[in-house]
Amino acid sequence: MSWGTELWDQFDNLEKHTQWGIDVLEKFIKFVKERTEIELSYAKQLRNLSKKYQPKKNSKEEEEYRYTSARAFLATLNEMNDYAGQHEVISENMTSLITGELTRYVQELKQERKSHFHDGRKAQQHIETCWKQLEASKRRFERDCKEADRAQQYFEKMDADINVTKADVEKARQQAQLRHQMAEDSKAEYSSTLQKFNSEQHDHYYTHIPHIFQKIQEMEERRIVRIGESMKTFAEVDRQVIPIIGKCLDEITKAAESIDHKNDSQLVIEAFKSGFEPPGDVDFEDFTQPMKRTVSESSLSNSRADGKSEPKFGGKSKGKLWPFIKKNKSPKQQKEPLSHRFNEFMTSKPKIHCFRSLKRGLSLKLGAGPEDFSNLPPEQRRKKLQQKVDELNRDIQKEMDQRDALTKMKDVYIKNPQMGDAASVDHRLAELGQNIEKLRLEVQKFEAWLAEVEGRLSMRSEARRQSGLYEAQNPSAVNSCAQDRESSPDGSYTEEQSQETEMKVPATDFDDEFDDEEPLPTIGTCKALYTFEGQNEGTISVAEGEMLYVIEEDKGDGWTRIRRNEDEEGYVPTSYVEVYLDKNAKDVYKSLEKISE
Repeated sequence: MSWGTELWDQFDNLEKHTQWGIDVLEKFIKFVKERTEIELSYAKQLRNLSKKYQPKKNSKEEEEYRYTSARAFLATLNEMNDYAGQHEVISENMTSLITGELTRYVQELKQERKSHFHDGRKAQQHIETCWKQLEASKRRFERDCKEADRAQQYFEKMDADINVTKADVEKARQQAQLRHQMAEDSKAEYSSTLQKFNSEQHDHYYTHIPHIFQKIQEMEERRIVRIGESMKTFAEVDRQVIPIIGKCLDEITKAAESIDHKNDSQLVIEAFKSGFEPPGDVDFEDFTQPMKRTVSESSLSNSRADGKSEPKFGGKSKGKLWPFIKKNKSPKQQKEPLSHRFNEFMTSKPKIHCFRSLKRGLSLKLGAGPEDFSNLPPEQRRKKLQQKVDELNRDIQKEMDQRDALTKMKDVYIKNPQMGDAASVDHRLAELGQNIEKLRLEVQKFEAWLAEVEGRLSMRSEARRQSGLYEAQNPSAVNSCAQDRESSPDGSYTEEQSQETEMKVPATDFDDEFDDEEPLPTIGTCKALYTFEGQNEGTISVAEGEMLYVIEEDKGDGWTRIRRNEDEEGYVPTSYVEVYLDKNAKDVYKSLEKISE
């Protein structure tokens, strides 16, 4: 089955068919190219989706990923990122193995097709030229034969006419002979041309055209095979990534199976356990009989006057200051009205709780939380302190590693002076030694706080156990052991514990630790421009160039209240310091002053 023998007369149709084949190939290339664009777009959208739901660095979301369900979701996001990468691989492989290869092949195919059909047209033009030569020789032979017949007839006519001279007859005879000779020559030429044409035609239809058409057929068959191979590659590219995609899906399934609801529940306990005990039962107060009433809020002033133990406002220990109440007296009496207004403000218990919440919120907003985390519940405070100790130990280890490395380097420099100056690392070694010593002091400080918290937690547990035994043995002897706990918006806790003469439960000073009021929040910083010797009551000495914290700005009397540390604070002349106030802190501070009024 050959196009050269079967389709010898279908040159134009073959030309159209091969062009259609190239169009099909280009259409397939365009299809694959659009598929690669879809794969890239899909991969990009998957990556953006995964990135969108990734936890933000240094955000609250990072803490949520300690739960197994959140970690499983994070693993799913990471696997989806790998899943998107496989679609990018599909796009890249299709581009390189199909689109690029077929594009080059189409260019070669067009050149080959053009060459074959050029040879075909050349062969056709040659056979057409031979045919024209044959036709011309045939017409010439026909014309010469007719001319010879006419010349013969004219001679015979002249020869039969008696009136014609002998010379005219001879002339007519010679003309007839010439025409006959020309006819014979034309006949011979026509015969030769005919034989040549038949030979050329035979070669054209049985040799040249079949050969050209055979090449065209082979070209078309290669095109068909090539597009079939490309379609197989199209499927194979997808098949190659299926195992990796399967692994991604397996990992997602594995992450889902790793979710442990019991572990997550335990983590919730560890995250939010306060260490406090639930309040006890509320006693029944029988107003139909005379009874011994407990100390109420209205008797606070009387109890002070009588010299009795002073009950706590909102769980605050005696001697602690309320926010914005001066520890030291002001050099100017203008400072006193604010204190009086706050003392009046404190007499209402709901206002105390409201102000405490606002004050704690202000402290957190300004980042002025206590260093020992005393604003947190006991259990949370213990966790924070333990984390701080671990962090400091890691920092110490890093500093020690650097010191060891520098020590080795110094030894190398001593043994080989040409490699470097051993004295050049002494400064850095001394600096590292100081850093390590500072960090160790910090560790000791936090370990002391941690030991204190853990000791008090154990004391509280022992007290709770003894209280339970006592109540079991003497249920009627215990009149009241209820605690009123309140939670502020920032998650800190306060306790209000009634003090009754009938209380039999052993008391501890644990609550006092967590009921202590934090220092006043800072509203900015200041730099001492000059040295000031604070010799009067309520003032504080500062050295030139010293940086301190501002806790109360100048009210127009020329004095600014500052703090050096938790125990040292007082007033300095405003002209002696350069103040840098935090705008947000200043606004909140003013709003609290308005509340106090």
